[in-house]
Amino acid sequence: MYRVRNQLGCSDLLQQSCKGSPVTVAVLDTGIYTHPDLAGRIVDFQDFVNYRSRSYDDSGHGTHVAGCIGGNGLMSNGRYKGIAPRCLFCIGKVLDRNGEGSIESMYHALLWVLHNRLRHHIRILNISVGIGQPSEKNRIEEVIGLLEAVWNAGIVVVCAAGNAGPEEGTISPLGNSRKVITVGCHEDGYFGMRGSLCENYSGRGDDSYLYRKPDLVAPGTDIKSCGSRGGGYAIKSGTSMATPIVSGAAALLLQKAPYLNNEQVKRKMVYTARDLGDSWNKQGWGMLDIEKLLLEN
Repeated sequence: MYRVRNQLGCSDLLQQSCKGSPVTVAVLDTGIYTHPDLAGRIVDFQDFVNYRSRSYDDSGHGTHVAGCIGGNGLMSNGRYKGIAPRCLFCIGKVLDRNGEGSIESMYHALLWVLHNRLRHHIRILNISVGIGQPSEKNRIEEVIGLLEAVWNAGIVVVCAAGNAGPEEGTISPLGNSRKVITVGCHEDGYFGMRGSLCENYSGRGDDSYLYRKPDLVAPGTDIKSCGSRGGGYAIKSGTSMATPIVSGAAALLLQKAPYLNNEQVKRKMVYTARDLGDSWNKQGWGMLDIEKLLLEN
């Protein structure tokens, strides 16, 4: 995360300048481990897989995602802190230890977010996962409708583009919604010509769309964030890692300017993005630029 913050202009000084109240981010993933970098900021946890009452993460994916959004870097002297290190978390476990989950889990988790948005002041929803099979097309459409209801309720919804690229039209079903902020991977040349980059398999939009997808890109290769055991850190890659970086930026923006609505947040993010000169169906509007996003607001 140290590298990512530097790439996107998210300096310590810029983070500290966002002096407003911490923003609550809902995360639907594999759960959360009580990592020291996240301790004391988990305001609610709901398990839609094993129905346990206490927070846990038997995969590590969800903890890593939460760390990208808002780990405070306590165990690394700030080196591996996330983008919004003061944010609060509402965690819905929708995936099991193997990263697999049902469309029903996601449906009920979205209802939970809707029903608790006012109670916990949820401003952002991060979904770094894809759920559903092609055979469940009708049910997936129902979930997308519910996802858009969350957006219509005023929550900034940030979804992963998925890792099914590089062919055209490979955005994940949830990320295909026109309303949500869909995030792909891009390293902007940081790793040179290395072959195993997240951007090489990041989901691509379809040139026939009337709108750009993904909306934005962010780094997603070899991201070091909170691990799920012993207070350490883990390295993961994928659009799952790029997505919470955008969610963290949204949390910082809303911390600084809480009067903004979700439509305004999306517009400010895409209009301050840095054009990488890549194809629209790969980069969308471009690379998230946190420095420009916050300094212009």
